[in-house]
Amino acid sequence: MEILVCVKRVPMVGGKVVVTPDGQDVDTRMSGFTVSPHEECAVEEAVRITGRLGGTVTVLTLGSPEAADQLRDMLALGAGHGVLLETDGREWGPIATAAAIAAAVRRRAAGPAGPYDLLLFGNEAADTGDYQVPVRVAHALGLPCVTGIKNLQITESGGAAGSEAAAAAGAGAVGRAGAGAAAVGGAGAGAAAAAVAGAGAGAAAVGGAGAGAGAGAVSVAGAGAASVAGAVGVARASREYRGSTEVFDLVLPAVISVREGINLPRYPSLPGRLRAKRAVIERFQPEYRGEGLRKQLLRVPAGQTRRAEVLGTGADAVPALVRLFEEFGVLS
Repeated sequence: MEILVCVKRVPMVGGKVVVTPDGQDVDTRMSGFTVSPHEECAVEEAVRITGRLGGTVTVLTLGSPEAADQLRDMLALGAGHGVLLETDGREWGPIATAAAIAAAVRRRAAGPAGPYDLLLFGNEAADTGDYQVPVRVAHALGLPCVTGIKNLQITESGGAAGSEAAAAAGAGAVGRAGAGAAAVGGAGAGAAAAAVAGAGAGAAAVGGAGAGAGAGAVSVAGAGAASVAGAVGVARASREYRGSTEVFDLVLPAVISVREGINLPRYPSLPGRLRAKRAVIERFQPEYRGEGLRKQLLRVPAGQTRRAEVLGTGADAVPALVRLFEEFGVLS
């Protein structure tokens, strides 16, 4: 099982967020960097799958040369290869990012290593939170996609069980919700970012935003997006939505994004850290592609201000404390 996990270098912000004087970026001079929690869980899930079924985990990121540090962090968790799509440090939008990742996947498929069997993403990046890249990658590659997953089971197509599962998944709908609805994307009044993209003949993306929390974007593969005869396996993915469980059967290869909580990521071992430090990271330089949307300004919303007043010390503070209780109506 060849698995690609896409991660992103994001600021490790634990306190107050500060923007640069020009209002264009988050000031990261006093903070470190990490990967999004969802993506760390995606790496852990991939390592567990290959530990059970065999294969290799490749981690990929698009970013500045410093992003190699985050790739090595993921290699220390058990991934086997690292790929850096090196940029000049400019922020890439989701359209350009997805295009660069899709090109990297096609380049791998055309080489001697062959295609990936599964593409894993975090449900959303910790900094932008736009939920777009997994769906756009799936749409560009014509692969089935489901997002917001909290449980994932992979069955290889070699055995009878795998063949039956592949036939069931390829016979009709890729996604099944509750009693068996054909298309599910977390769409509805409570979906924060629900996008359904039909990958197949004449795919069209439909986005729907709701008023509540929830997250999900699903790409339902149309006829012929992945043939059952050439399937390498089947993924059964599930997530919770409004008190019910949505279950999806997807023929591999497929694109799946997972949420934090699908597993508990391991701590990197000392041998893993040493191996990651020596690992050779494959580097490519994709051409920057601007997008129609332009960032004008970053602004930190004003928070609630609080102040404390010292009433006094010792017995001298008692009269002030009594007056305060009277103002609050505690004393009658």
